[in-house]
Amino acid sequence: MPLIALTGGIASGKSTIARRLESFGAVVVDADQIVRDVQAPGTPVLGEIAAAFGDDLIDSSGALDRAALGARVFSDPDALERLNAIVHPAVRRESQRRFEAAFAENPEAVVVYDVPLLVEARVDDHWDLIIVAHAPAEERRRRLIELRGMQPEEAQNRIDAQVSDEKRLAIADVVIDTAESMEQTDQQVDALWQRLTGE
Repeated sequence: MPLIALTGGIASGKSTIARRLESFGAVVVDADQIVRDVQAPGTPVLGEIAAAFGDDLIDSSGALDRAALGARVFSDPDALERLNAIVHPAVRRESQRRFEAAFAENPEAVVVYDVPLLVEARVDDHWDLIIVAHAPAEERRRRLIELRGMQPEEAQNRIDAQVSDEKRLAIADVVIDTAESMEQTDQQVDALWQRLTGE
């Protein structure tokens, strides 16, 4: 019943790896989805965000304007720290609940926590394995601009707001290099799955 952390910088290919593991039968718990869930309209977390950063971040339907919040915090380290202090505890509680539910349903499950901010928030938790998706910062910047339509400055701000590649690689038990072809990435994930399960 391994509990695995999968992390990587923005646009590192982490979600591609998660989908491949899920296709083999892993239970993937997505930290970004949990963030969206705990920030849903009417939640205490959303109320705290509005109190800290302004009601103008809540749209007419009562939902968080994530793009506006991102623009506000990703270029301001103090604001990002305030946001994380609100969001991280709620995400920790909900992710733990989902891990426990997955293992209760299947004690032999391979549970993968797809989490961008592992180094920043949860590196000292008990993980059986830490996987780091890695592509050089310049390649990730290119993907953000070309594939996600970000402006160059916004893309750089997003990368700069995260920990360095060196810090991320320093905690890795396994590094999956995503800088080359999709096929090469898949081969590395396939080998990892075989290592985990013997399949």
